[in-house]
Amino acid sequence: MTLRHEAGRRLRVAAFGSPEFALPSIERLAMEHDLVLVVSQSDKPAGRGMAPRTPPAAAWARDHGVALAQPERLRSNDTFLEQLRALDLEVAVTAAYGKLLPPTLLSIPREGVLNVHASLLPRYRGAAPVQRALIDGAAETGVTIMQTEAGLDTGPVRHVRRTAIGPDETAGALLGRLAELGAVALSEALALLARGELPSEPQDHAAATIAPRLTRADGRIRWTDDADAVSARHRGVTPWPGSWFERRRGDGNEVVKVHELERGAPDAHGAAGSIVAIDDAGVHVATGRGTVVLRVLQSPGRPRQDAAAWARGARLAVGDSCG
Repeated sequence: MTLRHEAGRRLRVAAFGSPEFALPSIERLAMEHDLVLVVSQSDKPAGRGMAPRTPPAAAWARDHGVALAQPERLRSNDTFLEQLRALDLEVAVTAAYGKLLPPTLLSIPREGVLNVHASLLPRYRGAAPVQRALIDGAAETGVTIMQTEAGLDTGPVRHVRRTAIGPDETAGALLGRLAELGAVALSEALALLARGELPSEPQDHAAATIAPRLTRADGRIRWTDDADAVSARHRGVTPWPGSWFERRRGDGNEVVKVHELERGAPDAHGAAGSIVAIDDAGVHVATGRGTVVLRVLQSPGRPRQDAAAWARGARLAVGDSCG
């Protein structure tokens, strides 16, 4: 890296981001540097009415009068690449943009592109690092400021901030906290970059793990897992896709959503997936080891309700199966 600036110098920066995770970093860039362009994914139909929904980063740019680009594609998009070249960028930053940047784009800013990634690389490369860390029961995570290369989160590590994961923290809560931590880490990294002091350490590719995007199937409760693993998965899939189980009803099966779940007695026994108790706390279900307590459930087409009330309505008793 060749950049040499005095401390406090405002850099010419473009920010690539789409969801709310990107907003703290974008806001910090706007305060501390010359944010000349926000690049976000295009508006997409969403919700029951399928009305176009603007990504939060794009909405922020419009609200704050910052130039906005929402290219449908990046590769072989000469018009957009020329727009970037004309900005004379010193560095670009990505934060949950949602698309891989082609090599032709990475070479445009003088200092390349830095990525705000919500894991301690090389662990949890990919689209769902926060969720996968929780599902795996990790005790620690953090934010890595990485130099972006053509590979999937394979570039050199430039700066790291670590944090412990709370015992009851969900993916939604942890994502929000890491978004703020990411903005702090980015600010620190750019200050070091401006002084020519930002380190660059290659990743240990042999230690890499992958964090693929979640699917609905990831929310299915695995009753044969132990109670800690069931709880960890529940936290990792909250708010999306959410925990659920399938139980036999009449001639078919129904999917029951689990909105609140907690670990229960570690020494309770029973067949995995079977109800071992129903009380004011909820429905206690045996796992591969120990129990979990289902507290708030929702049957198809019905509102959420306390699990004990759900069990009474479903005429379930101790010994019955939850799937």
